[in-house]
Amino acid sequence: MTTRRRPRSDEGRDPGPSGHPDRFEGLVFDMDGVILDSEGTWHEVRRDFVAGYGGRWVEEDQRAVMGANSRQWAEHIRGRFDVPLSNEQVIDGVVRMLQERYRQKLPLLPGAAAAVRELSELYPLAVASSSPKSVIQAALEAAGLADRFTVYVSSDEVEQGKPSPDVYLLACERLGVSPAASAAIEDSANGIRAAVGAGLIVVAVPNPHFPPDEDSLGLAARIVETPKGLTAQLFAELEAVISPRS
Repeated sequence: MTTRRRPRSDEGRDPGPSGHPDRFEGLVFDMDGVILDSEGTWHEVRRDFVAGYGGRWVEEDQRAVMGANSRQWAEHIRGRFDVPLSNEQVIDGVVRMLQERYRQKLPLLPGAAAAVRELSELYPLAVASSSPKSVIQAALEAAGLADRFTVYVSSDEVEQGKPSPDVYLLACERLGVSPAASAAIEDSANGIRAAVGAGLIVVAVPNPHFPPDEDSLGLAARIVETPKGLTAQLFAELEAVISPRS
């Protein structure tokens, strides 16, 4: 990954009356559904893979594995559809199909690249994604955003995927920031719950194809319709609410 200047997490910060800094130490992005319009693509390639073994992948299956790491969704496919392959073979087959789709056309969400570029000038950024790490890096490189993130973390690197908080805790640890002083950007119910469970403030960008339930959305500090709403002003407003200046 290209080395870039990392914004200092302590620049311009003062502890507010609550004892928290008045600026976020870092921001952690989900990738699928926040940067890439890829939840539908994952659904399609899993559907096509399962169909090759006589199964029928439906929306309920996709919802069940949103946020899961590769081992977890491979086990779902093997168990539910009796696919006679190892986890590794299932993962390899599905990921190969996904990467071929990305080579044909990367589904970059409108406004996502501009938001990442703007926010990377103000905060250290990390990715905490359920995609395999090879997919994260290849997608961000294709989008021209690889050098905007200090850290990439895949749910494959932790025992449990989202809604477990593990991937967010690891991302914050590697970024060198406190979860309580950081914010996450998420699109799914499991992702929102994972970030909140790790102690981060959450901005939700609800996935239009697989929208989060109202209870999960209620955990978010802010909701924006598209990545175009992920502006520096939005996070400054959140900082002011969370850590009011004296």
